[in-house]
Amino acid sequence: MVLVDTSVLIAYLKGIEQRATIKLQSILDSGIPYGINSFIYQEALQGVQTRAAFQKLKAYLDTQTFYRLADERESFAQAAQLYLECRKKQITVNSTIDFLIAQTAIENHLALLHHDRDFEKIAQVCDLKFF
Repeated sequence: MVLVDTSVLIAYLKGIEQRATIKLQSILDSGIPYGINSFIYQEALQGVQTRAAFQKLKAYLDTQTFYRLADERESFAQAAQLYLECRKKQITVNSTIDFLIAQTAIENHLALLHHDRDFEKIAQVCDLKFF
């Protein structure tokens, strides 16, 4: 099972061919279970330019499998702990949301498909798996 990050989803929808979007196409072709979470949903939707594009993307995303955090309070605390572990090792990650996406993957035993260096940094302090 795979959690598809915003970085891959947006590139794929724009038709950008890169290593991660090729992997997403192979996931789709192979029928490998995949999905997104509410943070990825929101990031993708906020990137559109028009109301029509928003509605079209929303309709598509609403059909996807959604993976959730196990416990809102504790999961957010665990994501904050990941941040602290990074900071302790002088690893700079630019997005708070990336910690929540990583926590979603960890809690749901998902491999993360991404095109974002911050996840490589986060993986230095936890057991984050990649597809």
